[in-house]
Parts: sequence; structure tokens; C-alpha cells
Amino acid sequence: MIPQILHPSEWNDYSLIDSGYGRKLERFGPYMFSRPEPQALWSQNLSKKIWDGAAGTFLTSSSIEDNEGNGKWSLKPNIPERWEMSYDNIKFYATPTAFRHLGFFPDQSPHWMWVANKINDFSINAFNSNPPKILNLFGYSGLASLHAASKGASVTHVDASKKAIHFAFENRNLSSFSNLPIKYLTDDALKFVHREIRRGNKYDGIILDPPKYGRGPNGEKWELHKDLPILLNLLPKILSEEPLFIILNSYAIRSSYLSLHYALIEVMKIFGGKVESGEISIFEDQLDPREISTAIFARWENERP
Repeated sequence: MIPQILHPSEWNDYSLIDSGYGRKLERFGPYMFSRPEPQALWSQNLSKKIWDGAAGTFLTSSSIEDNEGNGKWSLKPNIPERWEMSYDNIKFYATPTAFRHLGFFPDQSPHWMWVANKINDFSINAFNSNPPKILNLFGYSGLASLHAASKGASVTHVDASKKAIHFAFENRNLSSFSNLPIKYLTDDALKFVHREIRRGNKYDGIILDPPKYGRGPNGEKWELHKDLPILLNLLPKILSEEPLFIILNSYAIRSSYLSLHYALIEVMKIFGGKVESGEISIFEDQLDPREISTAIFARWENERP
């Protein structure tokens, strides 16, 4: 098995400018931001003056440089609370969050485009005019949902955070996509799937990017290592007879992509198809770029003609 390495491409509003000494310097629209990056074990190529020109720097103590602790942004006075960005045919807001990211994950765009191709294949080969039904669990600010719906899918977007759902609504409105078939739900992922099983609802595709730890809207606990295997084994019960895909992505665990690969193979063996897995990485925008891995993933797809 050869791992796949996915790279985001065709971004005008995002780039990795430089990295090194445990940090990365990125451009989000017109602004540069410096964030911790434990994998950047090399030296920075660009000058200190350029790095010091960052609009925002996320500060942590040395004990939490492993992306698991608290921290805070040091922002320059001229930085707006949020600003507009775009990718392909969707628009969305960027904003510095307490979780050190900017409200979305640009490296996820290869998954968005892959899903768009699956939706297109479904539309060509489907025997009816109904759009494919996609479930986006842990949907956060909604870019994957927006992109899939804009390409012809009917999307159910689920997140346990009311704040995240509100953010997703704002991105939908910014893109002028209020007419698209996207259902936004604030719910606990496991409870939602159990209810969908009882209701007999089915989906043609499922997107998952679960956190390591989380809380449901009613205080439900989510612990990835304990709850993800339970969730995965429930998914075949809400899949259509000829499902299109499942995407399982993770920023949350320090593990090989093999852990996701074999978990997904086990769950989807009754459907046949194939699983590919690997890492997502970003290249520096330089003549001799270095590469930083950002996430691991596994994707199942139906191999029907």
C-alpha cells in the first residue's frame, strides 16, 4: 500500500510563506500570521523583519508547543475582527480564533474537490434526478458543506457547537447560497447517528473530521479514541445501498495514517470498494520549498462504473 500525499492547490487567498524554528508564517488574504508548528525543525529562510511584520502571532508557553494547550493571539491594531476570503466558488470569513486557527482549514481543499468529482459522477450515472445526500459530521464553519452543496449535493451539516453553526450560517450567507439544500443542526454526533438509524435515513456520502475531545450541546463527552470506533461502526447503517464515499480526516491524533486506513477498511468491507489513505501537507511558497504534514486521512470510495 502506497500512502497518498494530498496538497492544496489553486489558492489565491492562502499560502505558506516560510517556516522554521517551530513556527510557520502563512498568508490569509492580505494578512500574514505566525503560528506554532512543531514539525518545522529547520531554520527560517526569510528575515526576522518579515516575520515581525506578521499581523498576528499566536503565543504559547514552551510546554504547550505540541498544539494541545492554551495560548493567545498578539494582534496588530489594524487587523479587522474578520475578513472575506474565497476558494473556487465559495466565500467565507477568516478570523483569528482561540484555537490558533483562522476559522477554516485551507489544506482540506483537496477533499472538497474530490467530493465534487464524486457528486459529478453521481449526477452522470444516477437513474433519478435526486441529488446525492451527504452528511458532514463535525462540520465546523461549513466550507466542506458549502462546496458540496454548490456542486449539486443535498447536505446535512452537524456540529455540537452553536457558535460553529452560526459561523457556518454566516459563510453560507456570504456566498449567497441560502437557496442551496443545506440543513444545519446543532447536535451530538453519536446521538444524531443513532436517531438517523431509528428514522431510517440514508446518505450517499459522509465526511468526518472529529476532534480529540469535545462536548455536545447538552454536555455530552466526546473522546476520539473511545468514541470514534463506535461511531464508525454505526455508519454503514445510515449509508445508501450504493454509497459514494466516506472521508475520515484527523488533526487530532498523533498516529500513522494506517490507523485510519484499517479502521475504514473494516467498517466498509461489506460494501466492497477501495480505501486510500495518507497525509495532507502544505508546501512553502518558495523556490526550494519545504513541506509540512498537517493531517492524516483515509477515504473510501465505491468502485462501481
